[in-house]
Amino acid sequence: MNHQVGFGKLTCAAFAMLSMALIAGCDQGGGGEVSSKADGSKEATAKVVKLAFVTNGSSDFWKIAFAGVHKYEQEAKIQVDIKVPQNSTPAEQNQILESLASQGYDAVGVSVLAPDDQVTVLNKVAQKVKLITFDSDAPKSNRLLYIGTNNYEAGKVLGNEIVKLLPKGGKMAVFVGMFAVDNAAQRFKGIQDVVTPHNIQLVDKREDNTDLAKARSNVEDIINAHPDLDVATGLWSYNGPAIVAAVEALGKKGKVIPAVFDEEDATLAGIENGTVACTVVQKPFQFGYLGSKWLHELATKGDAAIAAIPPNKTIDTGVDVINKENVAQFKAKLAEMKK
Repeated sequence: MNHQVGFGKLTCAAFAMLSMALIAGCDQGGGGEVSSKADGSKEATAKVVKLAFVTNGSSDFWKIAFAGVHKYEQEAKIQVDIKVPQNSTPAEQNQILESLASQGYDAVGVSVLAPDDQVTVLNKVAQKVKLITFDSDAPKSNRLLYIGTNNYEAGKVLGNEIVKLLPKGGKMAVFVGMFAVDNAAQRFKGIQDVVTPHNIQLVDKREDNTDLAKARSNVEDIINAHPDLDVATGLWSYNGPAIVAAVEALGKKGKVIPAVFDEEDATLAGIENGTVACTVVQKPFQFGYLGSKWLHELATKGDAAIAAIPPNKTIDTGVDVINKENVAQFKAKLAEMKK
């Protein structure tokens, strides 16, 4: 059939109606659908919900979380729209959130970049959508639930590992994108509360604002300024690889010991080759899977889902310590999760 012939004879009105139908057919979110019953009558089916999962940036860390999102999508036969602020700024994230709220999304999850500064926007969005947080919380906001790591406790876990590395005390430096972000602030506090009584001195701390080149140069600058530095700690996922690169380039392997967070490939390779002592890993797959599940239930079950939220409005997904002894097993598990 020649589609162009039939299309050319359409009136303007008919064309407009066809265009609207096509647009509606391509929209995977939004209102309910209509199906035919056996007797030929029509009935409304369940509303196709609009759900979104908003990260705090584009780190490889999120690929594992996305695998969790996709796993739940397959199980529940729904779609969760993933939104990634490429510049990792609160203003950019705010714009994404406000846009989702204005587009009629039912439920939105977000890893908050600046918890205190974004409360006004988060509360505005929460008036229109079911709002949850994951990975980085905004406890002062009207979000319904936080899913992720208890970052203060995770910091204490890494702090205990650092104490094992420096039983007689020593000097350490800490690196992160932004200390103001809730997960960074809580991890840092947990580390400090554990190491300070053990004569471990914080000689410097640096932010990189998610600039990967700066993340590495920060480490190089501190190592050069403090030749007696013992431990370099990275609080965000990409800080581990940046520390590894700097330590190896400066010939400090075995002298400056990285003890970091998260499971980026270069960090795990650093554990295997002896550069990195350990990494404390979260469970980002669960951020994606449980985040999507709760978004779906809040959007479809309403008050019943809200009633099922734990009293502390938190689901702690826990952490693990990865070192030379268990890194091979962990890598195999990680590869399985990504399938």
